[in-house]
Amino acid sequence: MLIPVLLVVTFVSFYLTSLLPGDPALAVLGPGATQSAITQERQRLGLGENVVVRYGHYLDNVAHGNLGQSSTTKQNVTTQLGQRLPLDLELLVWSQIIAFGVSVPLAVLAARRPGSLIDRVSTSGAFALLAIPGFMLGVLLVYLFAVKWQVLPATGYTRLTADPVQNLKDMVLPSVTLGLGSVAVYLRVLRSDMISTLQQDYITMARAKGMSQRWILLRHALRPSTFSLLTVAGLNIGALIGGALIVESVFALPGIGTLTVTAIGQRDYLTVQGVVLVAATGYVLVNFLVDILYGVADPRVRVERAR
Repeated sequence: MLIPVLLVVTFVSFYLTSLLPGDPALAVLGPGATQSAITQERQRLGLGENVVVRYGHYLDNVAHGNLGQSSTTKQNVTTQLGQRLPLDLELLVWSQIIAFGVSVPLAVLAARRPGSLIDRVSTSGAFALLAIPGFMLGVLLVYLFAVKWQVLPATGYTRLTADPVQNLKDMVLPSVTLGLGSVAVYLRVLRSDMISTLQQDYITMARAKGMSQRWILLRHALRPSTFSLLTVAGLNIGALIGGALIVESVFALPGIGTLTVTAIGQRDYLTVQGVVLVAATGYVLVNFLVDILYGVADPRVRVERAR
């Protein structure tokens, strides 16, 4: 199903992009262009053909590794994505490390004693994080850590290969901003599933055998409780891609979100379509990986699939 999903997503985005108001040829040539020049530019861009025919040409180019050329910057779309995609990948990775690193221990502790102080505090904190918009959280973090305390930079990005230390400093605030929203979701999902798992008969048997509470939580309860967490994490990738756009705007990061907004404003169809293709491919592959991880989390899934 991976290929049909990608075909549907790319075609829909291709069609919707063609419905944007304005003339791409005029956006490329400028308001002073003559009608003759506009006509020639439209022919060069293939805008006179049917959208299905143009989509077919686009797929043929993609199959040969050619995502096209930006109509405004005259750069290859592949080159533009190659320059900006590492930032977004790094941002997603760091945000998820923060999200899992905070949510999983808190969920285990909260599930161990439902209704305890740590359970009430973590639940209230999760609801508070869900209620705070990402752009407000980003602005708050910039004010505290960059303006007031001046311990971290507010904007800018240094590549990991250029200066690892400065890169880490640049990524702290954006990663925390993007990751805290995931913390709230992961915490609630895992806590709920672990409470349910701890009521199973085999957990009672483990306690009757005298196993320690820590061993039961980490060895017997955590792993089978991660099904919903894996599902939510996979689906959350799409939300993170959208949230990354806001984070890039707040922290002035040159990622694919900023590239997409600029390309839409300039009617740069091929750049927009290239971003959609890369994002859709990443989203589908991540969810495919999640489907595989189900068998890792619970061997019974592998047995059922074999049957």
